[in-house]
Amino acid sequence: MYRIAKTGAKLMIEILPNKCDFCGCCVGVCPDDAIELKEAEIRIIDENCTNCSKCIWACPIEVIKFNKEGFLK
Repeated sequence: MYRIAKTGAKLMIEILPNKCDFCGCCVGVCPDDAIELKEAEIRIIDENCTNCSKCIWACPIEVIKFNKEGFLK
């Protein structure tokens, strides 16, 4: 079962577990407020994400990836 983005399409953006340094660069560029950052925890809010990929380009350590197969629950 795939996670579903705001657009109704498969959620294609994923954050590699235990790799993020919580810099917040992705949060600042997301036009849909689809990334939630709390101290040492980060997650994509499926209902808000539109797969725009801006967070991928903003991540300085390439922890956010575009999964061409869709992101499974």
